[in-house]
Amino acid sequence: MDRDGALRVGSALPDPPFELEGADGVEGFDPAVMRAVAQQLGREYVLVRYEADDFDGIFAGLDRGDYDVVASGATITDHRRTLARFCRPSVRSGQSLVVAEKDAGEVHGVDDLAGRTVGVQHGNTSEPVADELARSGRVAGVRRYAYRAILTALDDVEAGTIDAFMKLEPVMRWLTRDRGLAVVATGITHEDLGVAVRRDDAALAEQIDGALDALRADGTLTRLGRDWLGTDAPGSTTSVVT
Repeated sequence: MDRDGALRVGSALPDPPFELEGADGVEGFDPAVMRAVAQQLGREYVLVRYEADDFDGIFAGLDRGDYDVVASGATITDHRRTLARFCRPSVRSGQSLVVAEKDAGEVHGVDDLAGRTVGVQHGNTSEPVADELARSGRVAGVRRYAYRAILTALDDVEAGTIDAFMKLEPVMRWLTRDRGLAVVATGITHEDLGVAVRRDDAALAEQIDGALDALRADGTLTRLGRDWLGTDAPGSTTSVVT
């Protein structure tokens, strides 16, 4: 691999505030962090869009060499560690629960979902959480949406087609603004998020960890977490790992 060439970063859009379309191109927490990392490494940042419907497939693209890095709001899990090598975590967050505003008086968390249907994205870390709720009888059913169909899922919550939707807190706070939806529970899980490289690319992982350490030391990572993820917002359960 040409260590002096472009740093090709795979990202799945849209997933605001981690990555989203902006007036001047793709922006968000991950692009901002990875641009700063690339600058630390003396390489050009190049975004590569991942466009399939199952998020976990992004790691297959990494293995094929479609990109050098995955930076896409990715939770580090035991399963994903079999697919990629993760750098040290940069963000901690957790699943949140969204319902229609009219139901917010009755549904305050997962313990109030009996007899109801919850939506998740296929391949997202919310999926096994919802599946366990179904296995234990705490929800009536789980509806799975393609990764790119999150707005359809939220439309379905508003329309009453499904009763709730589960996803990481920063994403739900961002996407429920100016809609008839309410984030009624946060911190349902405790998840570490990080950047991934190919399983055999220990050298690049070490370089990225070093660059992230420099961004922690000069306050850049904290600032970007505040600007994009709302880590300093009242009630937030999301934080930057310093």
